[in-house]
Amino acid sequence: MLIGAILVGLILGLAAGGSIWNLANVKLDRLAFLLGAVVLRFATEALIANGVDFADTLRLPLYGGAYALLLAGLWPNRDFPGLSVAFVGILGNTLAILANAGHMPIWQPSLEAAGLTINDVRTAFHSVLPITLDANFLLHAGPLGDVIPIPFPVIRNVASVGDLFLSAGLGFFLFATVVQSPEEVDEIEMEAIERRLSGLAASTRLPGAPTTFGETRVRAETGLGAGLAESAALERPVAFGSQAPGMSTPALAPLPIELEMSGEGAIAAPAIPRPIPQIVERARRNPYAQLALNGTFSALWTGQVISLFGDRVHQVALAFLVLGATNSPFLTAAVFVAATLPNLLFSPIAGTFVDRWDHREVMIVSDLLRAAIVLLVPIAAITSLALVYPLTFLLTSISIFFRPARIAALPRIVPEDQLVTANSATWLAETLADIVGYPLAGLFVGFLGATSLGLAFWFDSATYVASAALIWTIVIPPVARRAGQALEQTGVLTELREGWRFLRGQTLLLANTAQAVVGQFTMGALIALTPVYARDVIGPSGFDAKAVYAFLETGIGVGNLVGGFAIGLIGARLARGRTVILGYVGAGLAVALLGIANQLPLALGLMIGLGVANMVFVIPSQTLFQEKTPADLMGRVLGIRFALVFGSMTFAMAAGGILGEVFGPAAVIGALGVMTVGAGLAGLLVPAVRDA
Repeated sequence: MLIGAILVGLILGLAAGGSIWNLANVKLDRLAFLLGAVVLRFATEALIANGVDFADTLRLPLYGGAYALLLAGLWPNRDFPGLSVAFVGILGNTLAILANAGHMPIWQPSLEAAGLTINDVRTAFHSVLPITLDANFLLHAGPLGDVIPIPFPVIRNVASVGDLFLSAGLGFFLFATVVQSPEEVDEIEMEAIERRLSGLAASTRLPGAPTTFGETRVRAETGLGAGLAESAALERPVAFGSQAPGMSTPALAPLPIELEMSGEGAIAAPAIPRPIPQIVERARRNPYAQLALNGTFSALWTGQVISLFGDRVHQVALAFLVLGATNSPFLTAAVFVAATLPNLLFSPIAGTFVDRWDHREVMIVSDLLRAAIVLLVPIAAITSLALVYPLTFLLTSISIFFRPARIAALPRIVPEDQLVTANSATWLAETLADIVGYPLAGLFVGFLGATSLGLAFWFDSATYVASAALIWTIVIPPVARRAGQALEQTGVLTELREGWRFLRGQTLLLANTAQAVVGQFTMGALIALTPVYARDVIGPSGFDAKAVYAFLETGIGVGNLVGGFAIGLIGARLARGRTVILGYVGAGLAVALLGIANQLPLALGLMIGLGVANMVFVIPSQTLFQEKTPADLMGRVLGIRFALVFGSMTFAMAAGGILGEVFGPAAVIGALGVMTVGAGLAGLLVPAVRDA
């Protein structure tokens, strides 16, 4: 896995126009620590393998010392893209090694699922944990051990959560290093570049420049941005602790030309352009490549993708846990109700408190609390299955605090012209987790079997702990309070009313919310009616209803992926309001046509179109709220919006089921699609929306 990540990082970096020689120009702090750690780690293993008694006796301090040196060497370099992710991966493996007296634990069923046996564990570094999942497994940090089977030829192995983070971190680091320019600039030049990229180049003067004519070349560096910013989708409810993944400030883009400076530091005429082929230059200017070059983005995005995969494992395991224990579809569905109900009940309150608190601390505490709750789920299920429902409700309730904290942090560290791309990256990560994560989660849960489902929850818990550790390594700029704003905290209801007054007074945001309430009503009813639609409308044409349902859900995911990627590339150049209108009209048309489609290929194409249109209205809507809402009001304003939108979706699920019984799923879906088209076109009647 590690070798694969290294190769992928290098190949992508070279494909983006980088140079392998840039690796020679990397200047890491405490490089001696890193080299010493590698020497100590492998020297210890070699001595133990050759029967040196003192090395075996001191294996815990020797291995512990090696990993401590690695952590000490990575910490001051965590601003490099990917190295904070690698730091968390090393930290996870270190904890597992310390808990096992200097051994890295491998869970025996995972070893066998990968096609290996105990006899294949030939290194003195590893130890095998027994099959039983009990308190002893937790005391030996089993969830942080090698529990992920990789059953593929050539790369057949067993990996840990720490290995996932370490591999992803090194991949990002190598990609960014190969792509970045190796030249260095001093602090004065750096400041000038930052101002240049902020659109102030025309007035930039560098203090201390020579008074006589001279020439100094300045080349922009990448990866200078710092800070955390994540964002959740505006129209996607939190469930099972899952939320849309993180994003962060993009790196500074390479300048298309080198700048010359002359008398009194004024920017002079451009020098000769760098001899880079046009296609390579475009690749390096790609907004997604710029985001990937930023250390904070690579850390948060990667960490959240892995955490989202853990959530998918958790969700699949929970559904099978309850269904297997009760054999009741109703009791299984009740778990999903418990997982989504907090969105309606607590979103406004959560936003109000998040506005009071430090956003970074909110996210760290939320991740740690969620890790503890998920850890308790299998234990509670053994005691009484009824305890699973309040734990699921509590898990989502805590996630509701995490979500507005991430959204509120984003505009403080992402330039306005990068918000669309950053929001698109969030949706792309969420969609990838759906398209790739669910099948992998199904395979993982299937391999665990009914007797070992607890590991699925403990694995998810480990990903939450890793996410908290990543956020801990990042600094978020403080909220800039508005002039004259009192620092004293008032009552929750008073602050909530302030958020409502702001939303009510913003015609653009209020109209956008009204569009979302109508549009998401349609989506809620569609969610409830799709299984029946698959059985009663498409099924008679000769397809199995379950397969049809799976195809339709996958179609939406594929559309989300295509639409999110496209909006990330071109959305910044489009008018926000008209893009939202187009998205709702397109979504409504796709849903309306579903009402008359009775063939799987046509229905699948319409679902893909719906997924594309979904991104077209969701991403610009989220960007509008981030651009127009003051940072100190962001949490409560979004909380009110979440309550209205998710309330509409919740009501629509119930109403859609009732109407479907009376009129049939096709008629209800078609009528609601027309209603969504009307909601989109209504935006043309509101100048604030039309001209946004």
